[in-house]
Amino acid sequence: MAKTRGSARAGSGSALASVDFALDRGSPVPLYYQLAQQLEAAIEHGALAPGNLLGNEVDLSVRLGLSRPTVRQAIQSLVDKGLLVRRRGVGTQVVHSQVKRPLELSSLYDDLEAAGQGPTTQVVRNERVPAAADVAAALGLAEGAEVTVLERLRCTHGQPVAILCNYLPARLLDLDTARLESSGLYRMMRAVGITLHSARQTIGARCATAEEAGRLDEKEGAALLTMQRTAYDDTGRPVEYGTHIYRASRYAFDFRLLVRP
Repeated sequence: MAKTRGSARAGSGSALASVDFALDRGSPVPLYYQLAQQLEAAIEHGALAPGNLLGNEVDLSVRLGLSRPTVRQAIQSLVDKGLLVRRRGVGTQVVHSQVKRPLELSSLYDDLEAAGQGPTTQVVRNERVPAAADVAAALGLAEGAEVTVLERLRCTHGQPVAILCNYLPARLLDLDTARLESSGLYRMMRAVGITLHSARQTIGARCATAEEAGRLDEKEGAALLTMQRTAYDDTGRPVEYGTHIYRASRYAFDFRLLVRP
């Protein structure tokens, strides 16, 4: 197979100078699509960060030995996805990457960190309250029993992605606010010997309220993904109940489906 590797450097003002491309000219996959996929991967993995400029289309077409229309089509496909934006007098600029999270029992913080998304957390609430009926039922507690409620705003590259609300049995572990802002909840649970084993999870969607939209930098009525999860440890004990909302423009669940034998 004939492969072309873009080893030449782009212009000094372009973030693409540090990105290497490998295009397979013998593949049935169109060259514009190969280029678009590799640009998208560079954005998702942080090689191209929000605010980076891509430079001149002509320079990139010369560097890779592609026609200018091919390069333009690749870039336009990412503009249509909302990953790039063309600004008059500035050029083509990276906006953000959509978070694609595997559908498994894992911490959002750990997933974002592993994907190079630069997660940060703002703890909005960390206190003990009497459990409402739905929380008590999820955690196997009596209604009114004391639980710890956490509310956090999770960001990537400085942009809000999700509002996380979690409830835990009050005596499960000490949840220090400073540590919560520098680490993930599941990581803190593992550190004290809690072994997460399984979870029941429901995914849905709805429109953002005015308050939610303001906190997530969206318009009122924007699409949100919702998730409810009850996590269990290796003894079968429920240890956490979460209700989370995510910006649909910046977040997606990614999972594999298998045919049942």
